[in-house]
Amino acid sequence: MNPNTKEDTIYNIHLGRFKTPSMIIDDRMLRLSLFEAVDETMKYLISQIKFAFEIKGMPTQRTEIPEYPLSALRELVLNAIIHRDYLSPIDVQIKIFDNCITLFNPGRLFGDLTIDALKTNTYQAYARNKLIAEAFYLTGDIEKYGSGFRRIKEALDDYPTMELICEEIPNGFLATVSYTQQKITTEKGPEKLTANQQKILDNIEQDSYITREELSIKVGIALSKIKANISKLKAKGLLERIGPDKGGYWKINR
Repeated sequence: MNPNTKEDTIYNIHLGRFKTPSMIIDDRMLRLSLFEAVDETMKYLISQIKFAFEIKGMPTQRTEIPEYPLSALRELVLNAIIHRDYLSPIDVQIKIFDNCITLFNPGRLFGDLTIDALKTNTYQAYARNKLIAEAFYLTGDIEKYGSGFRRIKEALDDYPTMELICEEIPNGFLATVSYTQQKITTEKGPEKLTANQQKILDNIEQDSYITREELSIKVGIALSKIKANISKLKAKGLLERIGPDKGGYWKINR
């Protein structure tokens, strides 16, 4: 790709609003430079998705709640544009339905990256288009070492019924973000705990002086995992340590 040739920096993004897979409500083809494509795609998505309005307080304050977390949508758009296979004649295709959005980009996962690895927070990112990724990094749009899907999952955590499904399909990669119930409030529900975290709290409730070593035995997991789960419970504000490790005790905040 020659950066001095204007034609080489123009690419198509096919956008559509669908009622059903065969009923198209709106259809748009963007043919823009890479950076313009990201901004114009986001403008189109924002114009097509729903917004809820939360009214609170006196004086009245109105908060807009987008149907999808906009930061997650932007990361997915960036991923589709930056990591597509530019040797493929197929366009990036984004389809908006009533309760889901699909984003297809030509080119399957690059290098040794797998769908299962993407589900973790320790995956190693690979750049098919290193110069393009570097350009978006220099503008601050992405982080150099590829934490996009981690940030997407973090954004989706604020949307209780929303999920992200990634698939490798013929000719490319498909990401689908969907929900069963639209978010209409900024208030978060009760914190979700894993089974081991619940066991830790149950044992601490019975004995606030219990040690990490004793918890490891009672819960039935390694000491390192006890420490990791305690750190997460502290981060959630559900648990705190009063006093030193020796002589102190646990306090549960519910």
